[in-house]
Amino acid sequence: MEHHASVTSLVIVITVAFLTPILLHRFKLNVIPVVVAEIIMGLIIGKSGFDLVQQDMWLETLSTLGFIFLMFLSGLEIDFSAFAGGQKKEKTKSGKTIPNSFAVSTIVFIAIFAVSLLLSYVFVWTGFIDNAFLMTLIISTISLGVVVPTLKDAQIMKKSIGQTILLIAVIADLVTMILLAVFASIYAESGGGNTWLLLILFAAGVLFYFIGKQFKHRSFLETMSKGTVQIDTRAVFALIIILVGLSESIGAENILGAFLAGVLVSLLAPDKNLVHKLDSFGYGFLIPIFFVMVGVDLDIWSLFGDSKVLLLMPLLLLALLLSKLLPVMIMRIWYDTKTVLASGFLLTSTLSLVIAAATVGENIGVIDSQMSGALILVAVITCIITPIVFRKLFPKPEINDKKLKINMLGANQFTLPVIRDLDLNMYDVTIYHTSNEKLDNRTSDTVFNINDIESYDVDYLKKQGILDTDVLVVTTGEEERNTSIALAAKEYGTGRVIARVETPELDEKLKANGVEVFSVLLSTTALLKALIESPTVLNILTNQESALYQINMRNPKYQGVELRKFPFTGDVIFVRIFRGKDSIVPHGDTELALDDRLIVTGSRSYVNELKMLLEYKIR
Repeated sequence: MEHHASVTSLVIVITVAFLTPILLHRFKLNVIPVVVAEIIMGLIIGKSGFDLVQQDMWLETLSTLGFIFLMFLSGLEIDFSAFAGGQKKEKTKSGKTIPNSFAVSTIVFIAIFAVSLLLSYVFVWTGFIDNAFLMTLIISTISLGVVVPTLKDAQIMKKSIGQTILLIAVIADLVTMILLAVFASIYAESGGGNTWLLLILFAAGVLFYFIGKQFKHRSFLETMSKGTVQIDTRAVFALIIILVGLSESIGAENILGAFLAGVLVSLLAPDKNLVHKLDSFGYGFLIPIFFVMVGVDLDIWSLFGDSKVLLLMPLLLLALLLSKLLPVMIMRIWYDTKTVLASGFLLTSTLSLVIAAATVGENIGVIDSQMSGALILVAVITCIITPIVFRKLFPKPEINDKKLKINMLGANQFTLPVIRDLDLNMYDVTIYHTSNEKLDNRTSDTVFNINDIESYDVDYLKKQGILDTDVLVVTTGEEERNTSIALAAKEYGTGRVIARVETPELDEKLKANGVEVFSVLLSTTALLKALIESPTVLNILTNQESALYQINMRNPKYQGVELRKFPFTGDVIFVRIFRGKDSIVPHGDTELALDDRLIVTGSRSYVNELKMLLEYKIR
C-alpha cells in the first residue's frame, strides 16, 4: 500500500512538472519564471491546497538530487570571462565613458552587503529573528536564475548595463554561497565550528581543476565522449558526487560541494553541447521535482496563524527592495534614473539561495519551519513582481535606422565583387588596404570606398577605430595574419568577425572562438557538389529574384506575433526559421521570437523592406 502511495505521489509530481510550462505558454504567462510557477503548482497540490502528495523516500531522494543539481548549475552559470571586463569602452547617451563593469559591480555589491547587514540587525533588534548572519545572507542574495533570462529577453546581456547587473548577481551568488557554508559549519555543532575543514574541500577543488585541465584536450577523451560511453557526462556526475560526499563528510552542507563542482566545470570552459546536455537533464527532470516539492511542503495557511510571521513578510520584502535600490544609486553617476531603478528591482529577485539558506537554517535549528516557509514565500513573490517592474521601467530600445557598418581588411578579387552586389542603402561598407600591398584592381568606381592604411597591426587598427564596427571581414593575403586579427577583434568586442582561412587547424581555432570562417577551397568544392546534385536549389541561391535571404528578428514589437497576423503583406515567403539550435518549418500559428534567423524568399525590394522592419540595431 505504501509502495502504491509512493508511486502515485511521484506520478502526480512528475505530471505537474510536465504540464506547468505548457500551461504558462497556453495562457501567455511568460512574465512568471517557470521555477516560480512550479512552486505555485506545488502549493496547489500540496499542504496548502488539495494535499494530494505524500512525502516519501522516492520524492525526498529526487528532490534532494534536484536541489544538488540546481546548485551545480548555479555554479556552472557563472561566466568567469566577464570578470576580466571588455577592452571596448562604451559611452552613455550623456557622453560619459562607462568604467570597468567588474569594478562597478564590486562596489555596488559591497554596498548591498553593508545595507543588508544593517537591516539584519534591525530585524534582530525588533525580535523577528535571532541570527543576524543568516538574515544578512538572505537579504543580500540575488537570483541568477531570474536575472539571466530577463537580461536576455531585454536584449542587453552584452551591453555595459547588462554586464554590470549580471556581475553584481554573480558576485552575490559566489559570496553568499561561500558565507552560507561558513555559517553552516559554525552553527551546525552548537558553535563548535569546523570552518577550517572547508579548506580541505577547496583544496580538493583545486586538485580536480588541474586534473581536468590536464586531461581536457586529450584526443582519446573526445572519442570517448560520443556514443554509449559519454565520458564527459560521467566525469561531471562523478565530480558532483565526490565533492558532495566530501562536503558532507567534513560537516559542511552538500550544496557547497555541488556549487563548487559547477564552478570548476565553468572554469574549465566546457563544450557547449555538454552544457546543453546538463541543462536538459537538470531543468528537464530533477530541478522541476525539487521546486514542485518546495511548494508541496509549504503550508502557507499556518503562516497566517502567526501574527509575528505575518508581519515579517512585508517587512522582509521592503528590506529586500531597500538593500538593492539604495546601493544601485551609485550607478546614477553613469546611467539615467529609470535604468538604475529598473536594475535595482531586477536585483531584488531572489529564490534558490534563499531556499538554500532557509533549508540550512531549519536543519540546524536556527529558524523554525514557519519562518522558513515565510522566507521562501517572500522569495517567490519577488520573482513574480520584480521582473515585471524591470520590464516596465527599463527604457525601451531606440530604433536606429543607420546602415549596418561593415569594415573589410584587404581589397582583392573576393571582396570587391561582393561589395558590388550588396545593397548600399542598407550597408555602409569601407575597405581598408595597406598602401604597400599591391592592388591590381584599383578602380575609380564609386561603389568601392577604399582607404589606404599603414599596416595591419592590431594596435594600429584599434587606434584608427577600424575594429569599432558591426561586421569586420578579414581577407588579407596571409591566413595567419587573418587569424590573429580576427581573434584580437573578437576579444576587443567587435560584433561579428568573418575571416578567410584555408587551413583546417586555423578554421577550427577560429570557430572555437566565435569567429565566422569562409574558405575559397571549401566554398568551391561545396558549389561544384551542389551544382552536380541539386542544380535547381543552386539556381534559387544565385537568382536575384528568387534567392534565399536571411533576416535576423531584432524588433521586440513583433515578439510573439503569429505569422498569420504579421502586418507585412509584401511578396515574401517564410521558408525556414532557425531558433537557437532548432530548425522550424513555419506555419500560420508559428510565433516570431527575438533572435530568430528567418530564411525568406521573394523579390529583393520586398525583402529589403522586411529587413528594415525586423532587422534594426538596438542602441
